[in-house]
Order: sequence, then C-alpha cells, then structure tokens
Amino acid sequence: MNPARFRQIHRQIAPIVFIPLFLSAITGIAYSLGKSWFHLPREATHIFMVIHEAEYLGKYLEPIYILLLAIGLLSMIVTGLTMARLFSKKPKITKWNHRTMHRMVAPIFFLPLLVSATTGVAYRISRSWLGMSRSEADIFLVIHEGKYLGAIFQPIYVLFVGLGLVGIIITGVTMIRWVSLKPKQPINSEN
Repeated sequence: MNPARFRQIHRQIAPIVFIPLFLSAITGIAYSLGKSWFHLPREATHIFMVIHEAEYLGKYLEPIYILLLAIGLLSMIVTGLTMARLFSKKPKITKWNHRTMHRMVAPIFFLPLLVSATTGVAYRISRSWLGMSRSEADIFLVIHEGKYLGAIFQPIYVLFVGLGLVGIIITGVTMIRWVSLKPKQPINSEN
C-alpha cells in the first residue's frame, strides 16, 4: 500500500477517534494524579474511571468500546508511522506549525501509546470476556498504569503519556480541514 493511501486512512480515522481519545487521556491523567498526588478518595476519582473505561455503557458494551478505541489508536499509530518515515533522510525544518509539531511529537510517543492501548484493552477483555479475576489480569493494569515505575515515577509516566496523546490530538485536529486556524482566504475572481 502506498503512503498516500495510509495518509487517507489516517485522515479518515482521526475525526472519529479524537474526542474519545482526548477524554480517555484527560480522565486517565485525572484519575492517576488524583489518587497519587492529591490523595483523593476512591469515591472522588471513580468518576474519571467511569468516563475512561466507558462504564456508563454497561458491562456488555464497555469492552467493545475499549476494543474499538484501542483499534482506532493502533490504526492511527500504524498509519502515522508509515507517514513519519522515521529512517529516511529528514528535510530541514523551515516552517514551525502544527503539522511540524505533530510530525516531531508523534514518533516519540508511539511506543508508550502502543503499550498503553494494548495493555488497557488486554485488561478489560481479560476481565470482561475471558473471566479472569482482578489479580490474574493485574499484570496488564500494572503495565498500563506504569505501576512498575514505583510510587514516585508512575504518575509522572501517566502524565507524560497522557499529555503526549493530548498534544498529538491537538496538533492533529488543527490539520483537519473543518477545524482551520487560518482565516479564510477570499476567492479571487479574475477572468
């Protein structure tokens, strides 16, 4: 498949997934930092998990939503990496704009986002569809939340990955044609 086709797929998926991914990133950050840094009780942070995991959809639709969101993010990662040309000779940056920032930031975060998406969906599916207990599926959650980094670095990791996703989303959304930051150019009707 040629790079133009990957770009087209990337542009078609982006408007569908950017709001759910944005909500997932913000609520994941709020949940983790609320618990770790602000010592909020579970009752106060649970609302963030309800949104993060789409618990409001019910126990049957929640894992489907999580799976579709992960597939959307993985599709964005795969199509984005094909366009990034990580190992090709990079031209000099002559113009700083949202596209340049998007191209620079996205490759930095693809691996943490890939790990976060796959372990998050693995945890939810193993609990919901495979019937694993919380303790059996906990390894996925440990990786998803970066708990292996310890109490000090775990919330920093969540903040890093979450803000990286938010940055990618914001710079990406500005490139969607219906969200233009540039003023519209008048049509020149010279005959």
